[in-house]
Amino acid sequence: MTTTASQEAFLQAFHAEYPAVTAEAFGRGHAPDGRSSYEILCDRVAGSMRVLDLGCGDGLLLEFLARRSGRQLAGVDLSPHSLALARRRPALSEAKLEEGRAQELPFADDSFDACVSHMALMLMSEIEQVASEVARVLSPGGVLACVVGGGAVGGEAYERFLALLRCTIEETPASQRIPALGDKRTRSRKGLDEVLGPAGFTAVDWETVPIDLSGPVEQVWAAVSSLYDLGPLDRATLDRLREAFFVEVRDMTTSEGHVPCAFKIHLATARLR
Repeated sequence: MTTTASQEAFLQAFHAEYPAVTAEAFGRGHAPDGRSSYEILCDRVAGSMRVLDLGCGDGLLLEFLARRSGRQLAGVDLSPHSLALARRRPALSEAKLEEGRAQELPFADDSFDACVSHMALMLMSEIEQVASEVARVLSPGGVLACVVGGGAVGGEAYERFLALLRCTIEETPASQRIPALGDKRTRSRKGLDEVLGPAGFTAVDWETVPIDLSGPVEQVWAAVSSLYDLGPLDRATLDRLREAFFVEVRDMTTSEGHVPCAFKIHLATARLR
C-alpha cells in the first residue's frame, strides 16, 4: 500500500468510528471575540455565493455557511460515515455532498467562488495536486480560506496533555501508532506559499487566533482526546492516559471545577489570480 493510500485508509477507518469527532471537539471552542473557528472561517468568505468545503466531515461548517440564503454549497470528504451525518442536516438538503478525494475533485472547472477547509488541509498528502485541483474548480479571483492547527497555548491543559501524549506514544508499539499525516508545509505561511503560489494563488494572508476550550475536566478531556494519535491505542493505554491527564491538571482546576484549556489555530487565506 502506498503512503497516501495508507494515510487515507487510516482516516477512513478513524472517521467510521468517530464520524463527527472534529465538530464535537472544537465546535464549542471560541476565540476572544466569541466566535468559533467555524464562524471565523465563514466570515472569511462572507461575499461568496458558491462555496466548496474541502474535507467537510459531518457538515457543521456547511451548516454555518447555509445561514446566508441563496448560497450554492458543496462538500467533499473521504468518509461516507461523516457524509451520512452531513446529509441529515436540514440546512444542507440542497447541498452537493460528494464522497471523494481532494486530489481528484468531482466538480467542473470554475464551479466555485470560494473554497474553505477546517482542520482538513493539513491532513492531506499530494498537496500540490490538492492545490491544483482547488485552483481548477475556483473561478479567477476566488478565495481559498483554511483553518489549520497551531498547537498549544502555553501553561494550559492542552499543553500538558500533549506532553503526556508524546510520552505515551514513545512507549507504544509501532502497531499502535498512526501513519504520518499530511504535509508539514500546510502548517506555516511560508510552506503554504510554496504550495499555493505555483498553483496560481496570491501570497497567503496569515492570522493566528487562540481558541478557548476551557470547561469541566471531563469536557476538556473529551476535546483533547479526540486527536488522531489516540485512535489506535488500546483501552488500557487510553485509561492510563486519561488518569494521568486528570492528575496533571488538578493543580490548575478552579474551585468550580473549571480547567483552563486553549489551543491556537492559523487562518490562511489566498486568492486565485
